Amino acid sequence: MKKEIANKDISLDSTFLTYQKKFKALADEKRLHILHEITESGEVCVCDLSEKLHLPQSKLSYHLKILMDADIILKETRGTWSYYKLNHSEINHLLSEELCCLFRR
Repeated sequence: MKKEIANKDISLDSTFLTYQKKFKALADEKRLHILHEITESGEVCVCDLSEKLHLPQSKLSYHLKILMDADIILKETRGTWSYYKLNHSEINHLLSEELCCLFRR
């Protein structure tokens, strides 16, 4: 019985850490602006994002990496440019009722 409880706690902790990472990625104004630009364009080149958001490439790369690590955006490299788009399945999951089930009785 104790082993089952310990496994459940580890799984729950892992789930909480996953959502912490995702919500932390969303809890930044610059990253929300990035997501808005990607949403408006459907797909956007890093060079265009840098121009639109008036961010140096290094800061933009930092924010994009956090969003990618949280699986919120996807990257495709074409030649020397990187293009970003929303990971719709992840966005839909985060914005759905599924998450609230963690806190329902």
